Amino acid sequence: MRPNVIVVFTDQQRWDTVGPFTPNLDRMARNGTQATVAITPQPVCAPARAALQTGRYATTTGVHRNGRVLPREERTLAHHFGAAGYATGYIGKWHLASGDPVPEDERGGYRSWLAANTLEHTSDAYRTIVFDEANDPVLLPGYRSDALFDAAVRFVADHADEPFYLFLSLLEPHHQNEVDDYPAPDGYEERYRGRWMPPDLAALGGTAHQHMAGYLGQIKRLDEGLGRLLDALRSMDLLDDTIVAYTSDHGNHFKTRNGEYKRSCHDASLRVPLALRGPGFDGGGAISRPVSTLDLPPTLLDAAGLPVPDEMQGRSFLPVVRDSRADWPEEVFFQVSESEVGRGIRTARWKYYAVAEDADPWDQPAALRYREQALYDLEHDPYELVNLAGYPSHAQLAANLRERLVQRIVAAGEPTPAIDPAPPRPGRTQAMTDPKVRLDGPKPVRYGHQPRP
Repeated sequence: MRPNVIVVFTDQQRWDTVGPFTPNLDRMARNGTQATVAITPQPVCAPARAALQTGRYATTTGVHRNGRVLPREERTLAHHFGAAGYATGYIGKWHLASGDPVPEDERGGYRSWLAANTLEHTSDAYRTIVFDEANDPVLLPGYRSDALFDAAVRFVADHADEPFYLFLSLLEPHHQNEVDDYPAPDGYEERYRGRWMPPDLAALGGTAHQHMAGYLGQIKRLDEGLGRLLDALRSMDLLDDTIVAYTSDHGNHFKTRNGEYKRSCHDASLRVPLALRGPGFDGGGAISRPVSTLDLPPTLLDAAGLPVPDEMQGRSFLPVVRDSRADWPEEVFFQVSESEVGRGIRTARWKYYAVAEDADPWDQPAALRYREQALYDLEHDPYELVNLAGYPSHAQLAANLRERLVQRIVAAGEPTPAIDPAPPRPGRTQAMTDPKVRLDGPKPVRYGHQPRP
């Protein structure tokens, strides 16, 4: 019997919020499988969502920025699960269509539909309006994340007698656009004032002092909704037969790296929670090697016993869950758009990033020439406060990472670019090498999905 599959997808949730603010997610991560270094392939809403639906990079699907429609010919998880006999459902924010309500042929193949293309514009914290399969507006009662979790429980109850795949896309902990605020449920913001501040935000300022309490209040309520969903599965005797995956589209740097909340090369933008429980993942422990959320679609298909399509550019990490020594790339590749045309890789220790200085970040999805912009030593500078790009001490290391980045750009289907070194900077003259990063060239790695043994 094939397992049911539920994806719980939040919006703009930092990786380091998993823990004391999220006991249900923390328990799921500890008892199931957690990718401790999970990186989005694109820290922008629509591109990240297109990647999560298709397992393909934003430049491959054409959704390299917001405001672009997922092409009708793209095959999503809904198409693959639906073809295998699953009931498929989508609830919440879509952000891959031409507008609201979403036309049927722009819903990515989902059969059950209760969603809005831009939920942040059709709803606020206590007034959630989505559209059903007939494109009729539906007002869901309660706080917004509660309302969507309630709808997810109803979907599960309605399909308890058949295999189902559900994608639950929440808006929280995204800000409410028109007021630039993070409206938590009544009483939740108050309990988190002055409780916690990540080191990067403490050092760089931004708006975190204004918004962190509401942000954490939203996350706390999300976690309570996750607990209710798991309880509902247990009450219907479905918990042991259901894979539940929890992740987010991108993080949040609270206006410390640019003028808004994302669209930068830093872990505050890129790094997200990623935990799974259920068949194939219970007791899997922690995956410490970097994983892309682009790898989640092939992983879910693999775990359900379904073939991973050749066109998917992600790779199932289920072999790593089964054996931590399994072959896996040493780095994750990511793209940045809208704020700049950027390309980067992240290893367990290093972040290397280059920007196309003369490209239009809105209209140009890629470039043929980039300039090295950032190099971070994440082992000694985990919150990326010291940029090492241009220092002679790290020139050889940067050259090696530059070569690896070019290889990943080409593997993603883009033309081979030139990457110019960063302008030299004085200081840090002592040579720096990392024995984990070979200076005689990277080991060849196949980046597409791998067939199951």
